[in-house]
Amino acid sequence: MCGRYIDPNLRGTEFEHSEVGIDPFARRYNIKPTQDVLIRETVEGQFSWARWWFIPVWHKGDVKAWKATTFNARIEEAAEKPTFRTAWKHGRCLIPAGGYYEWTGKKGQKTPHYIQSAGNEETLWFAGLTSVWNDMRTCTILTRAANAQVESVHHRMPVILNADERDAWIAGTQDRDLGAQALLGHHVVTSFGIKDDGPELIESI
Repeated sequence: MCGRYIDPNLRGTEFEHSEVGIDPFARRYNIKPTQDVLIRETVEGQFSWARWWFIPVWHKGDVKAWKATTFNARIEEAAEKPTFRTAWKHGRCLIPAGGYYEWTGKKGQKTPHYIQSAGNEETLWFAGLTSVWNDMRTCTILTRAANAQVESVHHRMPVILNADERDAWIAGTQDRDLGAQALLGHHVVTSFGIKDDGPELIESI
């Protein structure tokens, strides 16, 4: 799963300033479900904001009435799940991240690990699904079985797309094995609380 991640570093990239298509914002190091996050609905398009907790278009209640845990969706099942199958066909997106967290150990004694790119590209591009519900854009991060580089930390990982896979994902590929070759590294970080934020959260200990 992926329940915490950090904003991508846009400084010095082609996405900095006006190219992003949104106002400048402070980089966050502890993004939580239900917060607004950056998404791109095309490979080359501008960014927009979406609430990170997917709500399908057919939901009739209010936000609080949606009880399902939908900040992640399993890529193996999303095409068939009633919650996600419309977005699988018509609501694909990319969600950029600087890295993400996973925890190991027993409840109450869990150790956080920060996971980031070990390749040439600093930004991780998660496969996502998006839906506009009652004029609110929402999204979910797709997950898959962890590859050998991170399976010691957690048995699941986000679907992290390389350049070719990003094009294929947006174009509507049915390949459920996307992200298997993601190059990742990880290190232990200091335990932090739900309200903590700042670059110190990703420092190795």
